[in-house]
Amino acid sequence: MREDMPTYSCRVNGRAATLNSWDPNQPLLYALRSSLGLTGTKAGCVMGQCGTCTVLLDDQAVRSCVVPTSSVAGRRVTTIEGVGTREKPDRVQAAFIAEQAAQCGYCTSGCVMATKALLLHTPKPTLDQAKKALERNLCRCGAHTRILKAIMRAASR
Repeated sequence: MREDMPTYSCRVNGRAATLNSWDPNQPLLYALRSSLGLTGTKAGCVMGQCGTCTVLLDDQAVRSCVVPTSSVAGRRVTTIEGVGTREKPDRVQAAFIAEQAAQCGYCTSGCVMATKALLLHTPKPTLDQAKKALERNLCRCGAHTRILKAIMRAASR
């Protein structure tokens, strides 16, 4: 990295982090992947429409492909890597596993992050609230029914 490259300090997954970007409008998605090596956040449509790249920004679900890197300075970002581990999955991840709420898995991290945001703000959502929270997260495999079951399972824990 060149010394004159613009940097943006924030907290990522609970730790101090510095994101590098020549372009302040570079999508957060790319800064997370290239600056920090956090590849769990996937690129889908790269237009903010599919939800594959969903992360939490100050506990709100956002599409990282349309959030400028410069806008996260001083803020908190949570990616799928900050949610749980293989050995100790988060309750949302455990519910997705129990309900087999993934087929190809490409949309899964975005759906998990959208679910995390929902449960942070609405701990006991109704099925309609769960549907609303995930309406902008597309699953091309058609696992929506199992994803909704996983949301309701996670909410009941």
